[in-house]
Amino acid sequence: MTNSLAQMIDHTLLKSDATEADIVKLAEEAKEHKFASVCVNPAWVKTAAKVLNDVPEVKVCTVIGFPLGASASEVKAFETENAIKNGAGEVDMVINIGALKGKQYDVVENDIKAVVDAAKGKALTKVIIETSLLTDEEKETACKLAVKAGADFVKTSTGFSTGGATKEDIALMRKVVGPSIGVKASGGVRSLEDAQTMIEAGATRIGASSGVAIMKGQASNSSY
Repeated sequence: MTNSLAQMIDHTLLKSDATEADIVKLAEEAKEHKFASVCVNPAWVKTAAKVLNDVPEVKVCTVIGFPLGASASEVKAFETENAIKNGAGEVDMVINIGALKGKQYDVVENDIKAVVDAAKGKALTKVIIETSLLTDEEKETACKLAVKAGADFVKTSTGFSTGGATKEDIALMRKVVGPSIGVKASGGVRSLEDAQTMIEAGATRIGASSGVAIMKGQASNSSY
């Protein structure tokens, strides 16, 4: 379970005050534990990629349109292309949440598709729907739009809004997307017990800044 769990964790540091030394430490920890990826802000993709250059199985993941999802689709597409050029192998994009809540579904789908198309054949795309701001009906719709747009994963949260992952949301998302699309739980997964709960509910990836603590069977007070 230990090795397989490590390979499900995106070891994450997205705080605005993270330094280069912090990113290097994150990447070194990911190398040690063989995590699925490190998840860093776009400015640090090159740094993380350099540290992880000799361990291709540990990907560099970055965030797009983060954390509000309110960037123009063209900007999200450029941000994706730039991140991939700098070494990212996975991109986690935030949907246009206001457009979803306003029932502008074509806008949401095209926004996701802009990132999917920019990443196609080069990086996995995960779609952050920010579950804490949505009704169950809106969560279902967001997941369906992500699948329709060709995304590889749906993801619960940025970790920077009003709440994080819950087992109920993971179960709902898994039910909507079926078995062929990944589901990522992020925000508030701080312990081994939390991670196992999310996996049992249907998560195939865990986003957490507490990856090392989780692997040691400890709990963390981190918000992400």
